[in-house]
Amino acid sequence: MRFTTFLSALGLTSLSTARHAPANSTFLNPVLPGWHSDPSCTRVDDTYYCATSTFIAFPGLPVYASKDLINWRLASHAWSRDSQLPGVSWNTWGQQDGMFAPTLRHHDGEFFLICEYLGQSSGSIGVVFRTRDPFDDDAWSDPVRFETDKIDPDLFWDDDGKVYVATQGIILQEIDLETGEMSQPPVQLWNGSKGADTVWPEGPHIYKKDGWYYLLIAEGGTATNHAVTIARAPAIDGPYEQYAANPILTNLGTSEYFQTVGHADLFTDTQGNWWGLALATRSGPEWDIYPMGREAVMFPVTWEEGAWPVCEPVRGRMSGWHLRPPSRDVPGDKPFNADPDFYAFTGEDARIPAHFMHWRVPREGSFTTTPRGLRVVPSRANLTGQIEHDNLSGRRGLSFVGRRQTDTIFRFSVDLTFDPDDANQEAGVTMFLTQYAHVDLAVQRTGSGARQLRFHAVGNGAPELTELSDLPDDLAGAETVRLWVRAVSPTLFELAVGGTEDGDEGVVVGSASAKLLSGGTGSFVGSLVGVYATCNGNGDGEECPDGGDAYFTNWRYTPIAQFISANESVPADVHPRP
Repeated sequence: MRFTTFLSALGLTSLSTARHAPANSTFLNPVLPGWHSDPSCTRVDDTYYCATSTFIAFPGLPVYASKDLINWRLASHAWSRDSQLPGVSWNTWGQQDGMFAPTLRHHDGEFFLICEYLGQSSGSIGVVFRTRDPFDDDAWSDPVRFETDKIDPDLFWDDDGKVYVATQGIILQEIDLETGEMSQPPVQLWNGSKGADTVWPEGPHIYKKDGWYYLLIAEGGTATNHAVTIARAPAIDGPYEQYAANPILTNLGTSEYFQTVGHADLFTDTQGNWWGLALATRSGPEWDIYPMGREAVMFPVTWEEGAWPVCEPVRGRMSGWHLRPPSRDVPGDKPFNADPDFYAFTGEDARIPAHFMHWRVPREGSFTTTPRGLRVVPSRANLTGQIEHDNLSGRRGLSFVGRRQTDTIFRFSVDLTFDPDDANQEAGVTMFLTQYAHVDLAVQRTGSGARQLRFHAVGNGAPELTELSDLPDDLAGAETVRLWVRAVSPTLFELAVGGTEDGDEGVVVGSASAKLLSGGTGSFVGSLVGVYATCNGNGDGEECPDGGDAYFTNWRYTPIAQFISANESVPADVHPRP
């Protein structure tokens, strides 16, 4: 999401003759770095809006807004209240269940976000949220539910006022947006570019242009075979003719740093030029280490009248249509995605920042801001949990809160005040992908009454590692301890203790390969960095013994560098912030 614009000679053959591009701009991918799966975008006047998947993370379904396609402010979350889907979060077992692949659209002054929630014993839940104010969480409605057994719903209004939903398998149904009633039976539109041999035809979006209905889909699964293909028809229900040059977007079979490119959505800018956003992973063809998971990348599209769209291949450094000057003239008070964090959490107006995330809906009262800092009441379940045990599985709210890793190289530190009464109570920092993949550094009470450090790493099939050590001598009696997580390279995390504001980054306690936090149980998601507290199963019901509350202050996330290819990085301050 680092950006620089320049006036240059025409840079891309397919864009060079366009009537709207007297000069091209360069930009860097990903434009929404960090875990931003399955982007769906729309423009309203001069503002662009994009939504992404969040699965079981909460609040879910973030909607971002931008004036320049580069600076993206978090506008709101469509799913921000447990009352919108009562009890659903705590009844979800799978680490990658939850809110799958939204589509965001605007119609007659109202925003609509359609999605499907997976992981319930009763099956998937189709949901449509709506609002007239996308900058207010509370303005998003309770969802209208619809029945479905497919994923990736699209939402399309035809000229006759009928509203359609297309889903995985590329089937089409009318929907009543007031009741959720769906027409039956579904109409099969297209099998994909390989017919019956197509793997995972999904992620459909319908566009009407120049008298044609265009059907854009994803194929090949979301690994390195991921691709975008297209077909068109004179009527919405077909028959659809596929483009002879499919796929129109993929990095399959290349050595590019950006892989798994797919699940795209297309939209126009204020000059009528076409753009697209898709998901990708920065892994190289090895698809081995990519802790930020599936991120949102942008590409220019040439779409002449009556012709098929031509998409520029996704790279780290792109040239495309002329972009507006960098702008942060976006409503709201929530942070921009590329910004650093600093939160003391001790002021009278302190609150939990809007871009922080939990793993499922948290228990009420688990996170509060106080004069001592962000108070975290421990959960009986630790970050891994015991899946077979209701109260220890983590389904009833892990005491974890974090933010996306949005930079390849970063520093994160926080000051912990923690003096637990009992053994097995711990609190600390974590790099978290799923309950089966995380790297932690915590302060813990020992059986003898002393405090010690616990370094723990688990993930991606590697043997679980736990190492205990004493606090450094100068911190043994300290009330407050500073803990660090640092990405020191694209492949290595360090966790440390101590240090100061003037460059002393403390003592390294442990390190872990970023491979632990890549793929595996978290192939759809991406790493979060944050804090947690647990009593490791002590207590009763959902409650830990008293005396284990943790207080966090001086939360800092500092971006340092972003890799845009295997061998090229750009510093965090490349991105101008007007």
